[in-house]
Amino acid sequence: MPRFDRAALLSFAETLLIRGGMEADKASATAEVLVEGDMIGHETHGLQLMHWYLECLADGSLNGKGSYEVVADKGAGFVWDGRLLPGAWLMSQAIEQAMERVGDHGIVGAAIRNSHHTCALSAYMRKATDRGLIVQISVSNPAAARVAPYGGTKPVLTPNPLAMGFPTSGDPILVDVSASITTTTMTQLMAKRGERYPEKWGLTADGEPTDDPREITEHGGTMMPLGGALKGHKGYGMALIVDLLGQGLSGKGRANTAQPGPLAQSAFIQVIDPDFFAGLGAFTEQSDWLAEACRSNPPAPWNKGPVRVPGDSATRKRAEALRDGVPVAENDIARMARHAERLGVPLPQALSA
Repeated sequence: MPRFDRAALLSFAETLLIRGGMEADKASATAEVLVEGDMIGHETHGLQLMHWYLECLADGSLNGKGSYEVVADKGAGFVWDGRLLPGAWLMSQAIEQAMERVGDHGIVGAAIRNSHHTCALSAYMRKATDRGLIVQISVSNPAAARVAPYGGTKPVLTPNPLAMGFPTSGDPILVDVSASITTTTMTQLMAKRGERYPEKWGLTADGEPTDDPREITEHGGTMMPLGGALKGHKGYGMALIVDLLGQGLSGKGRANTAQPGPLAQSAFIQVIDPDFFAGLGAFTEQSDWLAEACRSNPPAPWNKGPVRVPGDSATRKRAEALRDGVPVAENDIARMARHAERLGVPLPQALSA
């Protein structure tokens, strides 16, 4: 897989988005989050999305200009209508505002409705953890329905990821999980390639477990909640939490959507300052101990490596990307190259193949 200098890749991605119709500040934030996605190993939510974003800018389903509407603002809590602006920009702006206010309030929450796609949630975590703050983000898409409630067959929910970042005195703990076993993007990619899930992660339209993603993309099936056929009530419960935090607190969601339509995500963001509680030092004493206790745990026979803490893989891959260049799949480069030629943007030079 070719690797590229991070700064050159950021400049390329930002220029593509600007030429595609996105304002500079929004293009900069979006490029940063997409490249960060590739840096930490979330390839399905990295520059792989660039061609889709450019197509959305062209057809108007992604709004590249203007600002959000403030629906409510009470200091420790605020609500925005995102007006289908770039999710990366909206999320970055909301996190920054929450971090600016958290010193006065201890906990600051924000809800956003009508946001375009928000990229990989893990890509935002370090903005807060590097400042000694805790951050929580969850996202749902009330304009879509791909996951049935546990025990049902009709799709109502979406994968509904929830992520939290916790500071330590070293590398942060970064948890990013979906309420479904797999994601929409992964399902679509595997179906397109004619691949099957490693296990029965989906349901047919009749409610039978299946390992064929095409049952979901082509035949009206659904993705199963986390826990699968036996324990899916756990993922189902998590999906409800995410739906209600983002949609309920923003005041717009599935109750206002008669049927699936254009993407319009809802998000909930919360930033917590440990200094408002027992103090950052007291918090990192606990997070350091817990992380070390997990990493030093004797590995099970089926585990081929040491026990990891969520975020360890992302931290390692990020360090490699900064040192050796950001990996981008050749087919993603090829798709971006077609847009680059159309928009008159030179491709960055690969550092290695």
